Amino acid sequence: MRLPRPVLIATATATAAATLLLTPNGAAADPTPRPGAPVREGSGPSDGGAAAAAKAPESVTDRALTAPVTELTPGTGALRGYPREQVLAPDPENPADKSIKLGLTPYHAIAPKLNALQRLGDRVSVEVAGRSAGGHRLFLVTVTAPESARRARAQERLRELIENAPVAAAKDPAVQRDYKTPVFFNNNIHGNEWEGTDASLKLIEKLATAQDRSTTDLLAHSRVYFNITANPDGRIAGTRANAAGFDLNRDFVTASQPEVRAMRRIAIDKQPALMVDLHGYVNGTLIEPTTPPHGENYEYDLFLKNTYANALGMEAVVNGLGYTPEADGVEPAQIPFRDQEEGWDDWPPIFTPQYMPFHGTVAAHTVEFPMAVNNDEYDELPVTELRRRASVNVAVAGAAMRASLDYARTHRGSLVADQIEVFRRSVTGAAQVPVSPETVPGVPGIGPEDVYTTDFPRAYVIPAGGGAQRSAPAAARLVDHLLANDVQVRRATRDFRLGGKTYAKGSYVVDLRQPKRGMANVMLADGRDISDKVSVMYDISGWSLGRLWGATVDTVRTSKLAVPGRAVRAAAKVGYVAPGGTQRPRLRLRLDDAREIAALNSLLSDGVPVRRAADGSAVVPASAREKAAVAARTYDVAFDATKESGGAPLRRVRVAAAVTPGELFALREMNFDVVPVSTAVLDAGFDWSRADVLFASSGLDPADLAPAARAALDAFLAREGLVGRGATGAALNAAAGLLAVEAVAGNPDANGVVRVVNSSGGGVTAGAPDHSFVYAPVWFTGLGAGVRVEQSYASGASGSPLVSGHWRALEDGGGGPAQAAGRASVVSGPHAVLFGTEPLFRDHPKGEFAQVAKALLTVS
Repeated sequence: MRLPRPVLIATATATAAATLLLTPNGAAADPTPRPGAPVREGSGPSDGGAAAAAKAPESVTDRALTAPVTELTPGTGALRGYPREQVLAPDPENPADKSIKLGLTPYHAIAPKLNALQRLGDRVSVEVAGRSAGGHRLFLVTVTAPESARRARAQERLRELIENAPVAAAKDPAVQRDYKTPVFFNNNIHGNEWEGTDASLKLIEKLATAQDRSTTDLLAHSRVYFNITANPDGRIAGTRANAAGFDLNRDFVTASQPEVRAMRRIAIDKQPALMVDLHGYVNGTLIEPTTPPHGENYEYDLFLKNTYANALGMEAVVNGLGYTPEADGVEPAQIPFRDQEEGWDDWPPIFTPQYMPFHGTVAAHTVEFPMAVNNDEYDELPVTELRRRASVNVAVAGAAMRASLDYARTHRGSLVADQIEVFRRSVTGAAQVPVSPETVPGVPGIGPEDVYTTDFPRAYVIPAGGGAQRSAPAAARLVDHLLANDVQVRRATRDFRLGGKTYAKGSYVVDLRQPKRGMANVMLADGRDISDKVSVMYDISGWSLGRLWGATVDTVRTSKLAVPGRAVRAAAKVGYVAPGGTQRPRLRLRLDDAREIAALNSLLSDGVPVRRAADGSAVVPASAREKAAVAARTYDVAFDATKESGGAPLRRVRVAAAVTPGELFALREMNFDVVPVSTAVLDAGFDWSRADVLFASSGLDPADLAPAARAALDAFLAREGLVGRGATGAALNAAAGLLAVEAVAGNPDANGVVRVVNSSGGGVTAGAPDHSFVYAPVWFTGLGAGVRVEQSYASGASGSPLVSGHWRALEDGGGGPAQAAGRASVVSGPHAVLFGTEPLFRDHPKGEFAQVAKALLTVS
């Protein structure tokens, strides 16, 4: 489930593990099958033992960063028909799997079960969609009536017609006659919300064997896809997060984790018209659509029409199971749009059902089954009660899926027509249709509070050359991310003028008259300040890649778009090493981007003597040219020639990190040598000789430390130094007396994209974007001697630094954006740097990462 809010009857709390004792599995490739016959999948993972488990944090970061994005069936794609059967290798039996206590299916039993389901007939196909952060296979099951390879190719042609030529698709009788409506069920994205997996296995078995008219009609006209467990790491360990400590249902706009990239691939390749994401636990069963605010980049009239109608069907079937509060402890189902005012919104595209509409899904739901079996309940309730509750949840999940299949069968024509209309509006540049009782008849209670639309620009330009681009690696990363999300991008083949500006050859243009305009706009637009719209938000409210990823992004509102260029499938490489010649010049590496930091740390770990230049860049000796060339290729960064010799030598920094999982992941993404610490780790006796600097933002309270641990920490901070973030970092600074500042906490619920002013002079924020991200913002006042302001919150014309998101003052009038405006957001001194912003939040604000890296390098 999502994190609970007071307006919900929620019975779970978030759990995130920075480390899980999981055995990393092998990455054996699945073989390309011969047409028409089952194949044996590559050998399964082996038990690497405790030694491999202890290395899981490092290995999962590497796997998450390097896992490829491929078609679900490598080398064949839509060329094969259905069924696409294969024999899955079994996983080693794991008696510690947390599913077992609940009487549910442990992960190691899934592959044998899927093998058995494939043997039931010719309707069930299994493919391996990828690997989790912990190395476990992700299974995609397709249930449909058999298709020849020729029929499968025809289906793919129709899918592409719907997406790319929707005007023609709306008139093509073959679409209505022959196209199979795609339906997608996503299970267990939160690892300790188990039951969707078991309900799906039961439903697959029924669909595989049933001969009733409804089932045969459904499978003749639909493909039903099941992501059996989206988070096997968490399923096994009984944690909400995956092996990297990530809540996968917060990662969709960033896609840092391989599980999310697999789901993204399913969304693009399968293009579901209807999807259900199965969660727990809210009593009674919660069934979306949501409360305001609604995502302004959706075609929300079409989305609400279908999502509400399907919700009513699910509610009827779930309540029809006959569970009661008195006999079973099960409350009647609830639909937030109808039954709540706010607090369960669909504003950010970080949740699965709020991401899928950008790929054409017109009915998308989170469904929360009712009976809590995780966290305290898992540990404290008798096994018999846990299994009773789990059985109820399996029944509720099954009822929701059956109702959705019935909706897909009976509304097949309108679902496909509405998906076509989503793409038609996008490619033609048509305006959105505001929701109202007239535009969405049959949905009660629509009011002005539900109307959210946006003014799509004509295009975005990501400039190249001429100094317009702060960071070429950032631009390349942003373009590749857009492409990975199926956004079409063109690259100019010569200089051009657009919107009154001149752009150099090689600049990228994102025309919003394309099928995925909503996706492009949700990533590149600034977003909106919605602080006055609702009193509380469920999760983050601002996320703009255009502002936070370090690349320049220009908005173009001209009506004409005649740019000489070509479509690209990948960003142009920017890796470069200046020619050596006879003079063999030294090389200069900018340190404004995470990739440049990663390259620097790679060189330092390889023993290259690197010095820091006056402007904050790194100077590499000519003797290390070959190693620089390897780094340029590996990290796609540029090494320019320089005559500067540099100043102080740089060394590889060993970081003790009391941080969130997202921050830990980002530090390792930049190739820092990191050892996680916490209050418990320090109390157990930590060897501070292993670290050069402490980065602290979470999980470390000096007041809770044992005397010996506190003394060791104080001695380390006096000798080395601190990089702190938020309230935790400020508390450590105050306890150690490093910087003479007063930390002021803003509204703890505030979050979003803010304008900032960076100091000049080559400090921590040199080269940083003029926007940052905040969650529970902090600012600093009472600055004493020796304190340098590295960055401040901007005032702006409105007196608020907030660009997009939700930031209100507290009831006493404090803690708001007006109080933060003009105040220091990042401060530094000889032995400490403190951040009031969130520069590594969930591995997302990529353009901010280098600030933390420079702070670590400076303090150490």
